[in-house]
Amino acid sequence: MSRSHHASTFAPAPLVDFYSQATVPTEYGPYRVVVYRERDSDVEHCALVYGEVKGATDLLVRVHSECFTGEVLHSLKCDCREQLDQALRRIAAAGRGVVIYLRQEGRGIGLGNKIRAYALQEAGADTVDANLQLGFEADARRYEMVTQMLAELGVRSIALLTNNPEKVRALKADGVKVVRRVPMEIEPNAHNRGYLDTKRTRMGHLIERGTLEL
Repeated sequence: MSRSHHASTFAPAPLVDFYSQATVPTEYGPYRVVVYRERDSDVEHCALVYGEVKGATDLLVRVHSECFTGEVLHSLKCDCREQLDQALRRIAAAGRGVVIYLRQEGRGIGLGNKIRAYALQEAGADTVDANLQLGFEADARRYEMVTQMLAELGVRSIALLTNNPEKVRALKADGVKVVRRVPMEIEPNAHNRGYLDTKRTRMGHLIERGTLEL
């Protein structure tokens, strides 16, 4: 992954501002939806909060990027919907936790460009090469806003639900205290095995090879 992070001795300028909140009854239980808006932008990110999290340490947290195709259309090309569903269920079972839901479709390139990347994948490119061929980074997502969102919620340290060690490094570099990584085990299907294998071999995700075999 071709992203870099630089720690600063100065507190960064606020990237998001609190905008609204309300409790939403869901199939997982009641989640408090806290909406933040990026400054000088209409982009909104959400914290989905279960239980009391102020002052929490080692809190179960998922930092999740939007996936319209997977979450709305139930596309079989990725595992995003399954990861979101699993995170919401595991947090509810634990009694408290947070899903940070970031509006960063297509690893940060947007929906239109994601569909362009899909077209290149139909022609044989993997997910990394498709983004690169379009002139983007393999992963263009940002995580600086997560630091402020968790701080505003009063979360002191987190147990991160992810298979992606780069996400752990990125969050730590941006000031989030990640005390441990919690693996996500997702059952693959015939359409996303190649996608998951690319995550493992080219992006360093910690996915067991045996789970991807037919």
